[in-house]
Amino acid sequence: MTSDKARILIVDDEFDFRESMKIILESEGYMIDSVSSVREAFELLDEHTYFLVLTDMVMPELSGMELLDKIKADYLMTEVIMISGYGTIDKAVEAMKKGAFGFFVKGNNVESLIAEIKKVETMRKLKNENYILKNRIGKTSYLLETRNREFSEVLRIIEKTALSNANVLIMGESGVGKEILVEHLHKNSHRKNAPLITVNCQAFSDSLLESELFGHEKGAFTGAFNRRIGRFEEASGGTFFLDEIGELSPSTQVKLLRTIENKYIERAGSNKKIPIDLRLVCATNKNLVKEVQEKRFREDLFYRINTISVYVPPLRNRREDLPMFIEFFFDKFASEQKKRIKSISKNVKKFLLEYDYPGNIRELKNIIERLVVLSEDGNVTEAGLPVLNTFSIDYSEDLSLKGIRQCAEKAHILKVLEKCNYNKIKAAEILDITSRQLYNKMVEYKIK
Repeated sequence: MTSDKARILIVDDEFDFRESMKIILESEGYMIDSVSSVREAFELLDEHTYFLVLTDMVMPELSGMELLDKIKADYLMTEVIMISGYGTIDKAVEAMKKGAFGFFVKGNNVESLIAEIKKVETMRKLKNENYILKNRIGKTSYLLETRNREFSEVLRIIEKTALSNANVLIMGESGVGKEILVEHLHKNSHRKNAPLITVNCQAFSDSLLESELFGHEKGAFTGAFNRRIGRFEEASGGTFFLDEIGELSPSTQVKLLRTIENKYIERAGSNKKIPIDLRLVCATNKNLVKEVQEKRFREDLFYRINTISVYVPPLRNRREDLPMFIEFFFDKFASEQKKRIKSISKNVKKFLLEYDYPGNIRELKNIIERLVVLSEDGNVTEAGLPVLNTFSIDYSEDLSLKGIRQCAEKAHILKVLEKCNYNKIKAAEILDITSRQLYNKMVEYKIK
């Protein structure tokens, strides 16, 4: 017996055919709605989700072909089987070219039609199972699917390295998915049954970071009321991921280097040496070679952490992967928001495929989530796009040179702030100005 969610819409101006098909298909366990015109079908398509529409080719006013065109454009989860009182090869070929799943001639054995319907239902179930499986394996596993040659090479290196204990350095812009590669490395290593512990170096002050990494004994400092096990100790036997390692202070860099070399840690307030056995993986969006040259990062630590190093390409260099990511995020957020996406405007599709994504995959994800949340009646329009070009220059206006410079400066500051997730210290460093100067510019240009 078929699930009661398997709903079929029959569209035919012949009453007797509609009624006979309804009786037959209901006996097969399907939920059936039937109408006599394409206009009535449009109304029901907005009210219910049909996995299949059976429509006559020739009807008064609007034809079955026009209904097929509408469904293929706006109702992405619905398949169509065309029905005709007489069969011609030309009509069948035309319908299939337009996206029809099949073609049935009235008077033929109805068992053949039921067999086609079963095929549609099987395909629908496989799609759902595939989506569920993707989410069960891991909500972020889609990031490991690629058609890009450069990223394929990154995956090859990561998977080969997973079989060793070598330290790994992953470089790339913010939002490219470095943490996903770390998870992939860990899951493919012999340490996969041990913990994967992550610490973001940017999230802690120097004093708190050292306590986070190495732990402390009770009474080691004011406020240390209990012993704390550090993250290094917690990760022993598994994989330890230090994200944004380029943010480490010089003093913490020294302690980290000593830990890597000696393979033991000492909790604050104790001289006891605690051995650790782990693989160290580090990530950064900084150019560590430049940081070493400018004496902001220790050279000896740099060579310790990058036994194996990979660079993750930005999303703008992986455009062949964009359609796959876009489809995944629309499916994901439509499911989470319990919405059915029926159509996506051409302008939105054009934007999503052509935008440069300075925030990379993280930004793409946020843009599509916004589009789904703001969609109405299943229609995604450009009204849901974020205002990304507010500060672009309109050369049709009579702007002075000073005005053009201000527009360009405003646009660049906003892009850098977005790239840094509005971390003003980091943005000021990229812009090569002081934090105070950046603040003044934000006030001047009314950037919130």
